[in-house]
Amino acid sequence: MNNSNRDLLVLFKQELKNPQAIEREVSWLHGLLFSVERLDNLVTAHELLDLCKYKVVRKSLAIKNYLRSNKEKPFVFLNNKN
Repeated sequence: MNNSNRDLLVLFKQELKNPQAIEREVSWLHGLLFSVERLDNLVTAHELLDLCKYKVVRKSLAIKNYLRSNKEKPFVFLNNKN
């Protein structure tokens, strides 16, 4: 896992005295975010709303292709299923 490209702001309710505990919490949080932000997990939790064609796209391959293209189309939205 490459955590050099991520900036995290972590707030604690209570003060942790040793820096190793803070580093352990941040590395755990990074691991959690790394697994959640994978493309397969992202595609599973989202659908595309195409308002130009009045379609809801739920096929994972079509959503992956749209995300990989890096081209934003007007009135096409990525919607979270939750």
